[in-house]
Amino acid sequence: MLSVICAGFGGQGVLTAGLVLANVSMAGGQQVTWVPAYGSEMRGGTASCRLRISDSEILNPFFDMADVLIAMNQESVDTMQDMVAPDGSIIVNSTMVDMNTVRAEVRVIDVPATALSSEMGNPRGANIAMLGAAIAATGLFPVESFADGIDSYFDAKGRNTPLNRACFLGGASAVKGD
Repeated sequence: MLSVICAGFGGQGVLTAGLVLANVSMAGGQQVTWVPAYGSEMRGGTASCRLRISDSEILNPFFDMADVLIAMNQESVDTMQDMVAPDGSIIVNSTMVDMNTVRAEVRVIDVPATALSSEMGNPRGANIAMLGAAIAATGLFPVESFADGIDSYFDAKGRNTPLNRACFLGGASAVKGD
């Protein structure tokens, strides 16, 4: 079972990233729970979601320690990094995070997601780039297979763009050689 926290400011697409991860995982035959948490502000407040992904039935959607933290901003690192198990991973949007503040005893994956997505012409795609890094780091799914799932997810919403796939693959490639 994989326990994941996605966290960032409202408006960074944190909940969307969690929904994409949940939906593509379900389409791939996994059991999934997704629990969102919203800050009191509409945009700019903290938003997060917690997911559990497993091959078998999930009896409890809650957990104390995460295997993976996808941190979109500094506040997410500051407040949630202690919730990552010692053998876990923190995937950091290094465009917005001081890397010197991240715990050293976990695997830290540095992804300049905001800069990467802006360079690709999809400034709102940083969350998708972070998902690419998460999939590549965890090996939960083959990267290309998950990219196909992202296309399907956004096709169903009528919002697909090749830039989403490009951001996802860009984030995944940031993990190679890690």
